[in-house]
Amino acid sequence: MTTIENALNSRALGRKPTDDQIDVYGLTHAGKVRKDNQDHFLICSLRKRMEVYQTSLPDPGKVDAEAERLAFLCMVADGVGGGPQGEAASRLALEAVSQYVTRSMDCYYTADPTDDQAFTQALADAALHSHDDLRERSGAELGKGMATTLTLMLFVWPRAYLLQVGDSRYYILRDGELTQISRDQTLAQVLVDDDVFSRTEASRSPLSNVLSSAIGGSATTPVVTGIDNNWDYVHLLCSDGLTKHVEDEQIAERLRSMTSAEQACKDLLQDALDNGGSDNVAIIVGRAVRNDP
Repeated sequence: MTTIENALNSRALGRKPTDDQIDVYGLTHAGKVRKDNQDHFLICSLRKRMEVYQTSLPDPGKVDAEAERLAFLCMVADGVGGGPQGEAASRLALEAVSQYVTRSMDCYYTADPTDDQAFTQALADAALHSHDDLRERSGAELGKGMATTLTLMLFVWPRAYLLQVGDSRYYILRDGELTQISRDQTLAQVLVDDDVFSRTEASRSPLSNVLSSAIGGSATTPVVTGIDNNWDYVHLLCSDGLTKHVEDEQIAERLRSMTSAEQACKDLLQDALDNGGSDNVAIIVGRAVRNDP
């Protein structure tokens, strides 16, 4: 490669991907056992307003996309509480967060992208706002006992910010290696952290299904993590309906061999169904794809 080609390639890698260089897809499925689907997802871009790309939410509406994309937002929520209550909890959480973000857009287009504090505080506030909103609605309208996980990624090139409450996971594939960035907020994980359980014991324990933190639950502890983003990284958000049935190495292989985000999502869903499909599944896969001449 010539010096000029190296310089052009370096410049292309450093810039923000254009809209047509973002390959992202999401889906959700009830699984093979449960009648109701309590999982929801949302994919949208932030342009001093929100433009919805894809979601399982009913009729979220779309806006004109003329403004420059400032950030990209992906969310997965897995409802707790059974039947309609769990579905309502995950739906209301995503609606509350997206509305909060839309009302707080000044943070995203005036903040310094290198200042993690501005973004981490805004995301933590969004989670707490959603928690308070769901607790209020739960008591006033829908009956008590509703709660949901929330795993959110905000991409503000060249950084990305993970917000997590509960046990829906976020993985990143870098240089062919899959890493789980999120940490399960479950009682089993607490015992692992305290050296009471091994990871194997935790995965087999009923406590792995008991959340220590949830939106709308008795306790919520939003955790925000900033990471570097780059071309060729693959991002995965998913509910535990996927990770209960598909091992990390199988997930990694699907992401390594993917031809599109849509194909990867559908293959991973089929893997979960083939291996039992005992729970609802929500999956989002995203990456930046270079298509420069």
